[in-house]
Amino acid sequence: MSTKRDYYEILGISKSASLDEVKKAYRTLALKYHPDRVPHEKKKEAEEQFKELSEAYAVLSDSQKRSLYDQYGHAGVDQKYSYQDIFKGADFSSIFGEGFGGGLFDEIFSDLGFDIFGAGQRRTRHNRERGRDLQVQVDITLEEAFKGVSKTVKISRYDLCKECLGTGAKPGTKKTTCPECRGKGHITVSSGFFNLRQTCSRCRGEGEIIAHPCPICHGQARVKTAHKIEVKIPAGVDTGSNLRLRGEGEEGKAGAGDLYVVINVLEDRKFSRRDNDIIVEVFVSMVKAALGGEIEVPTLEGDVRMKIPQGTQTGKIFRLRDKGMPDVHGRSRGDELVVVNIEIPQSLNTKQRELLEEFARISGENIDNKESFTDKIKKAFK
Repeated sequence: MSTKRDYYEILGISKSASLDEVKKAYRTLALKYHPDRVPHEKKKEAEEQFKELSEAYAVLSDSQKRSLYDQYGHAGVDQKYSYQDIFKGADFSSIFGEGFGGGLFDEIFSDLGFDIFGAGQRRTRHNRERGRDLQVQVDITLEEAFKGVSKTVKISRYDLCKECLGTGAKPGTKKTTCPECRGKGHITVSSGFFNLRQTCSRCRGEGEIIAHPCPICHGQARVKTAHKIEVKIPAGVDTGSNLRLRGEGEEGKAGAGDLYVVINVLEDRKFSRRDNDIIVEVFVSMVKAALGGEIEVPTLEGDVRMKIPQGTQTGKIFRLRDKGMPDVHGRSRGDELVVVNIEIPQSLNTKQRELLEEFARISGENIDNKESFTDKIKKAFK
Protein backbone atom coordinates (compact mmCIF):
# COMPACT_ATOMS: atom_id res chain seq x y z
CA MET A 1 0.00 0.00 0.00
CA SER A 2 1.11 3.58 -0.65
CA THR A 3 2.85 5.37 2.20
CA LYS A 4 2.25 8.80 0.65
CA ARG A 5 0.18 11.31 2.59
CA ASP A 6 -3.14 12.56 1.23
CA TYR A 7 -2.57 15.52 -1.10
CA TYR A 8 -5.50 17.49 0.34
CA GLU A 9 -4.17 16.90 3.85
CA ILE A 10 -0.69 18.08 2.81
CA LEU A 11 -2.08 21.41 1.56
CA GLY A 12 -4.62 21.67 4.37
CA ILE A 13 -7.61 22.08 2.06
CA SER A 14 -10.92 20.31 1.49
CA LYS A 15 -11.65 18.06 -1.48
CA SER A 16 -14.04 20.70 -2.82
CA ALA A 17 -11.37 23.43 -2.82
CA SER A 18 -11.24 25.63 -5.91
CA LEU A 19 -8.12 26.11 -8.02
CA ASP A 20 -7.55 29.52 -6.44
CA GLU A 21 -7.72 27.96 -2.98
CA VAL A 22 -5.23 25.29 -4.05
CA LYS A 23 -2.82 27.97 -5.32
CA LYS A 24 -3.20 30.10 -2.20
CA ALA A 25 -2.57 27.16 0.15
CA TYR A 26 0.48 26.05 -1.80
CA ARG A 27 2.02 29.52 -1.96
CA THR A 28 1.63 30.01 1.80
CA LEU A 29 3.15 26.66 2.71
CA ALA A 30 5.88 26.75 0.04
CA LEU A 31 7.12 30.08 1.36
CA LYS A 32 7.06 28.69 4.88
CA TYR A 33 9.09 25.60 4.02
CA HIS A 34 11.45 27.15 1.48
CA PRO A 35 14.84 25.66 2.45
CA ASP A 36 16.49 29.08 2.20
CA ARG A 37 14.16 30.37 4.93
CA VAL A 38 14.83 27.80 7.67
CA PRO A 39 17.83 27.24 9.96
CA HIS A 40 20.67 25.24 8.43
CA GLU A 41 20.02 22.17 10.57
CA LYS A 42 16.45 21.95 9.26
CA LYS A 43 17.21 22.44 5.56
CA LYS A 44 17.04 18.74 4.64
CA GLU A 45 13.69 18.28 6.38
CA ALA A 46 12.33 21.48 4.81
CA GLU A 47 13.47 20.38 1.36
CA GLU A 48 11.52 17.10 1.66
CA GLN A 49 8.43 18.96 2.86
CA PHE A 50 8.80 21.43 0.00
CA LYS A 51 8.93 18.61 -2.56
CA GLU A 52 5.89 16.97 -0.96
CA LEU A 53 3.94 20.24 -1.12
CA SER A 54 4.94 20.80 -4.73
CA GLU A 55 3.88 17.30 -5.77
CA ALA A 56 0.48 17.79 -4.10
CA TYR A 57 0.04 21.12 -5.88
CA ALA A 58 1.14 19.71 -9.27
CA VAL A 59 -1.60 17.06 -9.07
CA LEU A 60 -4.45 19.08 -7.52
CA SER A 61 -3.91 22.08 -9.83
CA ASP A 62 -4.30 19.88 -12.93
CA SER A 63 -7.93 18.88 -13.60
CA GLN A 64 -7.02 15.58 -15.29
CA LYS A 65 -4.55 14.47 -12.63
CA ARG A 66 -6.88 15.62 -9.86
CA SER A 67 -9.77 13.59 -11.31
CA LEU A 68 -7.61 10.45 -11.39
CA TYR A 69 -6.47 11.09 -7.84
CA ASP A 70 -10.04 11.63 -6.58
CA GLN A 71 -11.14 8.33 -8.13
CA TYR A 72 -8.18 6.04 -7.45
CA GLY A 73 -5.92 7.84 -4.99
CA HIS A 74 -2.14 7.78 -5.43
CA ALA A 75 -2.31 4.55 -7.47
CA GLY A 76 -4.30 6.29 -10.22
CA VAL A 77 -1.69 9.02 -10.60
CA ASP A 78 1.44 6.88 -10.14
CA GLN A 79 0.36 4.26 -12.71
CA LYS A 80 -0.35 6.88 -15.40
CA TYR A 81 2.45 9.38 -14.76
CA SER A 82 6.11 9.12 -13.91
CA TYR A 83 7.42 11.30 -11.09
CA GLN A 84 8.68 13.79 -13.66
CA ASP A 85 5.42 13.77 -15.62
CA ILE A 86 3.46 14.68 -12.48
CA PHE A 87 5.11 18.11 -12.55
CA LYS A 88 4.77 18.72 -16.28
CA GLY A 89 2.33 21.51 -17.07
CA ALA A 90 2.06 22.66 -13.45
CA ASP A 91 1.87 26.47 -13.31
CA PHE A 92 4.44 27.48 -10.69
CA SER A 93 5.53 30.73 -12.33
CA SER A 94 2.18 32.49 -11.80
CA ILE A 95 2.35 31.68 -8.11
CA PHE A 96 5.86 32.92 -7.35
CA GLY A 97 6.44 35.28 -10.27
CA GLU A 98 9.65 35.92 -12.09
CA GLY A 99 11.27 37.58 -9.09
CA PHE A 100 11.04 34.55 -6.85
CA GLY A 101 13.04 31.34 -6.92
CA GLY A 102 16.80 31.38 -7.24
CA GLY A 103 19.32 29.50 -5.16
CA LEU A 104 18.24 26.26 -3.65
CA PHE A 105 14.63 26.79 -4.79
CA ASP A 106 15.58 26.33 -8.44
CA GLU A 107 18.01 23.56 -7.54
CA ILE A 108 15.28 21.49 -5.87
CA PHE A 109 13.25 21.44 -9.08
CA SER A 110 16.35 20.93 -11.18
CA ASP A 111 16.84 17.70 -9.23
CA LEU A 112 13.39 16.63 -10.43
CA GLY A 113 14.68 16.90 -14.00
CA PHE A 114 13.16 20.11 -15.33
CA ASP A 115 12.97 23.88 -14.95
CA ILE A 116 9.60 25.02 -13.62
CA PHE A 117 10.28 28.72 -14.21
CA GLY A 118 9.86 29.70 -17.84
CA ALA A 119 9.84 26.21 -19.42
CA GLY A 120 13.53 26.19 -20.12
CA GLN A 121 14.15 29.91 -20.56
CA ARG A 122 16.68 29.84 -17.72
CA ARG A 123 18.54 26.78 -18.89
CA THR A 124 22.31 27.28 -18.61
CA ARG A 125 25.30 25.11 -18.09
CA HIS A 126 24.35 24.97 -14.38
CA ASN A 127 21.06 23.17 -15.12
CA ARG A 128 21.03 19.40 -15.04
CA GLU A 129 18.85 16.90 -16.83
CA ARG A 130 17.51 13.67 -15.41
CA GLY A 131 17.74 10.57 -17.57
CA ARG A 132 14.74 9.31 -19.54
CA ASP A 133 12.35 6.75 -18.06
CA LEU A 134 12.13 3.38 -19.83
CA GLN A 135 9.42 0.74 -20.07
CA VAL A 136 9.58 -3.01 -20.68
CA GLN A 137 6.93 -5.75 -20.71
CA VAL A 138 7.43 -9.04 -18.87
CA ASP A 139 5.29 -12.12 -19.55
CA ILE A 140 4.64 -14.49 -16.64
CA THR A 141 2.42 -17.51 -16.08
CA LEU A 142 -0.56 -17.54 -13.74
CA GLU A 143 1.36 -19.87 -11.41
CA GLU A 144 4.25 -17.39 -11.30
CA ALA A 145 1.80 -14.58 -10.56
CA PHE A 146 0.41 -16.71 -7.72
CA LYS A 147 3.76 -17.44 -6.10
CA GLY A 148 5.80 -14.40 -7.11
CA VAL A 149 8.91 -14.77 -9.25
CA SER A 150 12.21 -13.18 -10.23
CA LYS A 151 12.77 -12.43 -13.91
CA THR A 152 15.79 -11.17 -15.80
CA VAL A 153 14.94 -8.46 -18.31
CA LYS A 154 17.23 -7.24 -21.07
CA ILE A 155 17.24 -3.56 -21.96
CA SER A 156 19.38 -1.16 -23.97
CA ARG A 157 19.84 2.27 -22.44
CA TYR A 158 22.08 5.31 -22.56
CA ASP A 159 24.65 5.45 -19.74
CA LEU A 160 27.13 8.19 -18.98
CA CYS A 161 30.30 7.60 -20.97
CA LYS A 162 32.95 6.00 -18.77
CA GLU A 163 35.76 7.29 -20.98
CA CYS A 164 35.01 10.99 -20.42
CA LEU A 165 32.95 10.52 -17.22
CA GLY A 166 29.96 12.16 -18.82
CA THR A 167 31.64 15.41 -19.86
CA GLY A 168 31.65 14.71 -23.59
CA ALA A 169 35.22 16.05 -23.82
CA LYS A 170 38.26 13.97 -24.74
CA PRO A 171 40.12 12.84 -21.59
CA GLY A 172 42.80 15.37 -20.73
CA THR A 173 40.80 18.25 -22.23
CA LYS A 174 38.06 20.45 -20.88
CA LYS A 175 35.01 22.25 -22.12
CA THR A 176 35.56 25.91 -22.90
CA THR A 177 33.32 28.90 -22.38
CA CYS A 178 31.11 29.55 -25.37
CA PRO A 179 32.43 32.67 -27.15
CA GLU A 180 28.99 33.46 -28.57
CA CYS A 181 27.05 33.80 -25.29
CA ARG A 182 30.10 34.08 -22.99
CA GLY A 183 28.88 31.25 -20.82
CA LYS A 184 25.35 32.51 -20.26
CA GLY A 185 23.63 29.91 -22.43
CA HIS A 186 21.52 32.59 -24.10
CA ILE A 187 21.89 35.75 -26.13
CA THR A 188 19.82 38.93 -26.04
CA VAL A 189 18.53 40.40 -29.29
CA SER A 190 17.19 43.97 -29.40
CA SER A 191 14.05 44.56 -31.45
CA GLY A 192 12.74 48.10 -31.21
CA PHE A 193 11.57 48.69 -27.66
CA PHE A 194 11.90 45.01 -26.76
CA ASN A 195 14.82 42.82 -25.76
CA LEU A 196 14.36 39.17 -26.73
CA ARG A 197 16.36 36.47 -25.02
CA GLN A 198 17.10 33.37 -27.09
CA THR A 199 18.91 30.14 -26.41
CA CYS A 200 22.43 30.27 -27.79
CA SER A 201 22.51 28.28 -31.02
CA ARG A 202 26.22 27.52 -30.77
CA CYS A 203 26.28 25.87 -27.33
CA ARG A 204 22.55 25.05 -27.28
CA GLY A 205 22.10 26.67 -23.90
CA GLU A 206 24.96 24.88 -22.18
CA GLY A 207 27.22 27.92 -21.95
CA GLU A 208 30.18 25.71 -22.88
CA ILE A 209 31.45 24.08 -26.04
CA ILE A 210 33.56 20.99 -26.65
CA ALA A 211 36.63 21.67 -28.77
CA HIS A 212 37.91 18.07 -28.57
CA PRO A 213 35.03 15.56 -28.38
CA CYS A 214 35.44 12.24 -26.59
CA PRO A 215 36.36 9.52 -29.16
CA ILE A 216 33.95 7.04 -27.54
CA CYS A 217 30.74 9.06 -27.17
CA HIS A 218 31.66 11.68 -29.83
CA GLY A 219 30.81 14.52 -27.46
CA GLN A 220 27.38 13.19 -26.53
CA ALA A 221 28.48 12.29 -22.97
CA ARG A 222 26.47 9.04 -23.15
CA VAL A 223 26.74 5.69 -24.87
CA LYS A 224 24.12 3.03 -25.46
CA THR A 225 24.77 -0.21 -23.60
CA ALA A 226 22.95 -3.50 -22.99
CA HIS A 227 21.92 -4.48 -19.46
CA LYS A 228 20.43 -7.48 -17.70
CA ILE A 229 18.30 -6.48 -14.72
CA GLU A 230 16.82 -8.78 -12.11
CA VAL A 231 13.17 -7.94 -11.40
CA LYS A 232 11.41 -9.30 -8.33
CA ILE A 233 7.73 -9.67 -9.16
CA PRO A 234 5.50 -9.92 -6.06
CA ALA A 235 2.76 -12.50 -5.68
CA GLY A 236 -0.71 -11.39 -6.75
CA VAL A 237 0.18 -9.17 -9.71
CA ASP A 238 -2.20 -9.06 -12.66
CA THR A 239 -1.99 -8.02 -16.29
CA GLY A 240 -1.35 -4.29 -16.43
CA SER A 241 0.43 -4.10 -13.08
CA ASN A 242 3.38 -1.69 -13.11
CA LEU A 243 6.60 -2.06 -11.15
CA ARG A 244 8.89 0.95 -10.89
CA LEU A 245 12.62 0.30 -10.56
CA ARG A 246 14.11 3.61 -9.51
CA GLY A 247 17.36 4.59 -11.15
CA GLU A 248 17.29 1.80 -13.74
CA GLY A 249 16.34 4.08 -16.62
CA GLU A 250 18.73 6.07 -18.78
CA GLU A 251 21.44 8.10 -17.05
CA GLY A 252 21.55 11.88 -17.16
CA LYS A 253 23.55 14.64 -15.52
CA ALA A 254 20.96 14.96 -12.74
CA GLY A 255 20.70 11.21 -12.21
CA ALA A 256 19.10 8.21 -13.83
CA GLY A 257 15.47 7.83 -14.82
CA ASP A 258 13.28 4.92 -13.75
CA LEU A 259 12.47 1.61 -15.41
CA TYR A 260 8.78 0.67 -15.53
CA VAL A 261 8.08 -3.06 -15.77
CA VAL A 262 4.61 -3.77 -17.17
CA ILE A 263 3.29 -7.22 -16.23
CA ASN A 264 1.41 -9.45 -18.68
CA VAL A 265 -0.05 -12.62 -17.16
CA LEU A 266 -0.42 -15.28 -19.85
CA GLU A 267 -3.69 -17.18 -20.26
CA ASP A 268 -3.82 -20.51 -18.44
CA ARG A 269 -5.30 -23.65 -20.01
CA LYS A 270 -6.93 -24.77 -16.76
CA PHE A 271 -7.74 -21.66 -14.73
CA SER A 272 -9.22 -18.27 -15.48
CA ARG A 273 -9.05 -15.22 -13.22
CA ARG A 274 -11.55 -12.61 -12.05
CA ASP A 275 -9.83 -10.05 -9.83
CA ASN A 276 -8.29 -12.22 -7.10
CA ASP A 277 -10.70 -15.14 -7.60
CA ILE A 278 -9.73 -18.20 -9.65
CA ILE A 279 -12.30 -20.07 -11.76
CA VAL A 280 -12.00 -23.71 -12.79
CA GLU A 281 -14.41 -26.11 -14.52
CA VAL A 282 -14.70 -29.74 -13.40
CA PHE A 283 -16.60 -32.66 -14.95
CA VAL A 284 -18.70 -34.95 -12.77
CA SER A 285 -20.41 -38.16 -13.85
CA MET A 286 -24.21 -38.10 -13.81
CA VAL A 287 -24.20 -40.93 -11.27
CA LYS A 288 -21.99 -39.04 -8.80
CA ALA A 289 -23.97 -35.87 -9.39
CA ALA A 290 -27.17 -37.75 -8.56
CA LEU A 291 -25.88 -39.78 -5.60
CA GLY A 292 -23.24 -37.38 -4.24
CA GLY A 293 -19.62 -38.12 -3.43
CA GLU A 294 -16.13 -36.61 -3.56
CA ILE A 295 -14.08 -35.37 -6.50
CA GLU A 296 -10.52 -34.15 -7.08
CA VAL A 297 -10.36 -30.43 -7.80
CA PRO A 298 -7.20 -28.74 -9.12
CA THR A 299 -5.99 -25.58 -7.37
CA LEU A 300 -2.89 -23.44 -7.78
CA GLU A 301 -1.44 -25.26 -4.79
CA GLY A 302 -2.26 -28.80 -5.98
CA ASP A 303 -5.32 -31.03 -6.06
CA VAL A 304 -7.81 -31.04 -3.15
CA ARG A 305 -10.84 -33.20 -2.34
CA MET A 306 -14.25 -31.56 -2.57
CA LYS A 307 -17.64 -33.01 -1.61
CA ILE A 308 -20.40 -33.09 -4.20
CA PRO A 309 -23.87 -33.20 -2.62
CA GLN A 310 -26.48 -35.50 -4.12
CA GLY A 311 -28.64 -33.94 -6.78
CA THR A 312 -25.96 -31.52 -7.98
CA GLN A 313 -26.99 -29.85 -11.22
CA THR A 314 -24.81 -28.81 -14.11
CA GLY A 315 -23.64 -25.20 -13.80
CA LYS A 316 -23.59 -25.36 -9.98
CA ILE A 317 -20.75 -23.24 -8.54
CA PHE A 318 -18.90 -24.20 -5.37
CA ARG A 319 -16.58 -21.83 -3.53
CA LEU A 320 -13.25 -22.92 -2.04
CA ARG A 321 -12.33 -20.21 0.45
CA ASP A 322 -8.83 -18.68 0.29
CA LYS A 323 -7.76 -20.84 -2.65
CA GLY A 324 -7.51 -17.93 -5.07
CA MET A 325 -4.80 -15.37 -5.77
CA PRO A 326 -3.00 -13.52 -2.98
CA ASP A 327 -3.61 -9.79 -2.81
CA VAL A 328 -0.60 -7.88 -4.12
CA HIS A 329 -0.90 -5.47 -1.17
CA GLY A 330 -0.80 -8.29 1.38
CA ARG A 331 -4.50 -8.44 2.23
CA SER A 332 -6.65 -11.60 2.32
CA ARG A 333 -6.58 -14.04 -0.59
CA GLY A 334 -9.27 -14.57 -3.16
CA ASP A 335 -11.35 -17.74 -3.53
CA GLU A 336 -11.53 -20.52 -6.09
CA LEU A 337 -14.86 -20.90 -7.87
CA VAL A 338 -15.53 -24.47 -9.03
CA VAL A 339 -18.05 -24.73 -11.89
CA VAL A 340 -19.59 -28.21 -12.21
CA ASN A 341 -20.38 -29.76 -15.58
CA ILE A 342 -22.33 -33.07 -15.65
CA GLU A 343 -20.84 -35.70 -17.97
CA ILE A 344 -23.34 -37.68 -19.98
CA PRO A 345 -22.00 -40.99 -21.34
CA GLN A 346 -21.85 -40.96 -25.12
CA SER A 347 -22.31 -44.73 -25.42
CA LEU A 348 -23.92 -47.38 -23.17
CA ASN A 349 -23.45 -51.14 -23.07
CA THR A 350 -26.51 -53.39 -22.94
CA LYS A 351 -26.52 -53.73 -19.15
CA GLN A 352 -26.16 -49.97 -18.55
CA ARG A 353 -29.01 -49.25 -20.95
CA GLU A 354 -31.28 -51.83 -19.29
CA LEU A 355 -30.62 -50.33 -15.86
CA LEU A 356 -31.31 -46.81 -17.06
CA GLU A 357 -34.51 -47.89 -18.78
CA GLU A 358 -35.58 -49.64 -15.58
CA PHE A 359 -34.85 -46.47 -13.62
CA ALA A 360 -36.90 -44.52 -16.13
CA ARG A 361 -39.90 -46.86 -15.78
CA ILE A 362 -39.76 -46.68 -11.99
CA SER A 363 -39.60 -42.90 -12.24
CA GLY A 364 -42.59 -42.82 -14.56
CA GLU A 365 -40.52 -41.68 -17.51
CA ASN A 366 -42.18 -42.46 -20.85
CA ILE A 367 -39.63 -44.04 -23.20
CA ASP A 368 -40.30 -44.55 -26.90
CA ASN A 369 -38.14 -45.77 -29.75
CA LYS A 370 -37.90 -42.37 -31.38
CA GLU A 371 -35.72 -40.88 -28.70
CA SER A 372 -33.58 -42.84 -26.27
CA PHE A 373 -33.49 -42.02 -22.57
CA THR A 374 -29.80 -41.15 -22.94
CA ASP A 375 -30.66 -38.63 -25.63
CA LYS A 376 -33.24 -37.04 -23.33
CA ILE A 377 -30.66 -36.73 -20.57
CA LYS A 378 -28.23 -35.11 -22.98
CA LYS A 379 -30.90 -32.59 -23.98
CA ALA A 380 -31.73 -31.81 -20.36
CA PHE A 381 -28.17 -30.81 -19.62
CA LYS A 382 -27.42 -28.78 -22.74
